[in-house]
This record gives sequence, structure tokens and C-alpha cells, in this order.
Amino acid sequence: MRIVRLANFVTPRSGGLRTALRCLGTGYRAAGHEPVLVIPGERESDELVGADRVITLPGPTVPGMGGYRVLAGRRRLRRLLDELAPDRLEVSDRSTLRWTGSWARAHGVPSLMVSHESLSGLLGVWGTPPSVGERIADRLNGRSAATYDRIVCTTDWAAAEFRRIGTPNLTQVPLGVDLEAFHPERHDPEVRAEYATADEVLLVHCSRLSPEKRPDLAVDALVALREAGVPATLVVVGDGPRRAALEYRATGLPVHFTGFLPDRDRVAALLASADVVVAPGPVETFGLAGLEALACGTPVVVNAASALPEVVGEAGLGADGTGAAFAEAIVTLLSRPERRATARARAERFGWAASVEGFLQAHDAPVGVPATA
Repeated sequence: MRIVRLANFVTPRSGGLRTALRCLGTGYRAAGHEPVLVIPGERESDELVGADRVITLPGPTVPGMGGYRVLAGRRRLRRLLDELAPDRLEVSDRSTLRWTGSWARAHGVPSLMVSHESLSGLLGVWGTPPSVGERIADRLNGRSAATYDRIVCTTDWAAAEFRRIGTPNLTQVPLGVDLEAFHPERHDPEVRAEYATADEVLLVHCSRLSPEKRPDLAVDALVALREAGVPATLVVVGDGPRRAALEYRATGLPVHFTGFLPDRDRVAALLASADVVVAPGPVETFGLAGLEALACGTPVVVNAASALPEVVGEAGLGADGTGAAFAEAIVTLLSRPERRATARARAERFGWAASVEGFLQAHDAPVGVPATA
């Protein structure tokens, strides 16, 4: 069965969405299906990335998003869909791609839209008043639900805005984590020593440095900790449009900016060597970086307004969106003697095999033998 997947806001340096697309594609192939991924880029290409076919179509950049692109050329994409003749269509976006649900229906192709974000949450980050944002989100979400055969959300938090409007075709499937690549055994004393002394608390923030991720809260938490007499240092992994402003904000503080790290083993070593990972984004709908930290045995402080408290459970803490609140939660986690074992145990509930099986069931596609990661 050919499963064609369309996704916007994917770049070579994007994190959670690219990881999810890659792992789900690997699982689909292991289950006997043919996944084809279509994403926007600077120029057109059709290539094998590992075992997956990835087609790139030229797409314009979105202003203020640090290089993210979207699939905007309907004519070219429509021709491609006609050529690919999918058995199933999976869409990871609801901006420029909603029309593809109508294409699928007209061609008798079962379709699925994956909601990777809270629309009302994003509107709030952009300054839209809550009551107005909720009305806009309800209207657009209603259109999406009417256009696709099924809507898939990865958490209760993300699904809430669809339940609010009584969406009948809603399915919830959690994402997963690579429990072998991200493991407590990735702890590396030499990596840790690059950033912190033996008596310092090592914090790590790993995400795209964009406004909706609120990376400034990680720096503010560090300030609050040091003012309280806690010797802490922070490593910021990632890049994005807010990096320059964040570096300015961190002037004079023990903050280390690594930029984007393409080496997954290096990222895993940092996560496993940290004392606490900070995930301050208020509109995170799953937070794969936080789950990867848990898999490495490192507890996570998350934004209480996001879906992450639901994901990290007893292995982390939710904090209000202030540096002081994050600092207090960090200190609380550090006082828990079983925090690393609890973190790993929580992550083990989220293997990719179960996620792949859930997505294939949402597609009404044969499950076969899913991936074991």
C-alpha cells in the first residue's frame, strides 16, 4: 500500500516533526507499505533518504520563521499526486495543504490529517486574544475535520480543541522515541566536563530557537537559579531566528550555544549527561526532545501550559511561564533521588512500534510487522 505523506515546515535542521516523519516512514516500510514523503525545499528533487523516497518541491519561505518553507504550488502538487496515485494520503499541516483532503475525496483516496500543534495555542502566542483565537481555531478546525476522513492528534491536549467542536472522526495516537539511540548509557563524563564542573548543575535546552518555543525562559531560569545560589550552567542546542537575541540576553552568563547538532549521538550524550532538561515552549503538542531526554534518564521541566505535562508525567514537572517558576521546578526535581530511573521508565511507555501501529490503524491499513525501535 502506497502511503503518500505531505508535510510543511520541514527543513534539514528541523527537529521533532522531521524525526516523527522519519520514524513513522521507517515503520510503514517495515510493515510492508511504501511510504513517500513530499516536503517543500529550495529546489525540486526526488531521492532516496535511507530507505525512504523523499520528493522535494520548490516552496516559498515563510517570513519571520527562520527559513521554514511551505508547499504552495497547487498545480504542481496536484500533478504529483495524480502521478503517485496513493492508496492513502497523510497530511502534516493545515495551512496551505487543506485542499488536498478534497483532492483525496474526489479520487477515492482515504485521507488523514495529523494535527502537530494547537491552533488556538499558536494564535495566542502570536498575540490573538483568547476568545478571538478560539473562534478562529474552531472555524478552521471544523473545515479540516470536514475535509479529511480522519484527524489524528498525539495528545489529549492537542485533541481538546477538536473535541470542543464535537469532531466525530478524531483519533489519538501518541508519538514515540528511539529507546536505543537515547539511553542512560549515553552519559559521557567528558561531554559533561566541557560545559560544567563537578559541583555545577548542568541544564540543557534542545529546540528550535523561535518565538513559540520560548527559549528565553531557559535563560531566565538560569538567572533565577544563580541568584538563589545554585551553581548552574546552561547548554542551548539548536538554531533559529531568536538566536542572536538570546545570545545578547545571555551576555555574562554561563550559557553555551552549540547551534544545530547533526550528530544524534552527540545530542544523546548531552541529554544523558545533563542534570535537568528544560522544555519551556507553551504550545508544544508532544515534545520529542523532552521524551528523548527522559529516555536518556534525565528529568524534564516543561511549560505547564503545553501538552508536555501529559507526556512527561511523574518523570518531570510543569512550571508556569516564568524563569522563577522553572528554577523552582528544577530544584524540586534535583531533590528526587529516583529521578533518573523514573525518567527512563516513563520513556519506555512510548516506543515507536506502538505509534506506527496506531497510525496504520488510523489509516485502516494492514499493520503487518511494525518497527521495533
